[in-house]
Amino acid sequence: MSKHDFSMGQQEDDGDEINLTPMLDVVFIMLIFFIVTASFVKEVGIDVNRPDAPVTETKPEDANILIIIDANDDIWIDRRIIDPRAVRANIERLHAENPKGSVVIQPNKRSTNRMLVTVMDSSRSADVYNISIADSK
Repeated sequence: MSKHDFSMGQQEDDGDEINLTPMLDVVFIMLIFFIVTASFVKEVGIDVNRPDAPVTETKPEDANILIIIDANDDIWIDRRIIDPRAVRANIERLHAENPKGSVVIQPNKRSTNRMLVTVMDSSRSADVYNISIADSK
């Protein structure tokens, strides 16, 4: 073996190495990309923190207007079913009889939010802004 053959063998060994630096750069860039995109993901929805209200006794002149929405989305006021288009008129009548009373809406767990919003909008359009939502039993 000559000196020339030996030096060529060293050059071949230098060319056979795998350079891992570009692969690590790509992995770190992907890691940074996933961390940045994952930090902006938010769940859709709202958090409702309902405070526990103390039970208070109401005077007869301060009686509330109770509106019940059952599981079939029927609206009950004064123990009778009311058409959704007539809710505003009934609230105006009851509020005229008792101006200090507030509206209490008691929706069933299986009723739709659409009906609840309809009743709330009817209450606001009847100039009653003291609206409460009661938990159904």
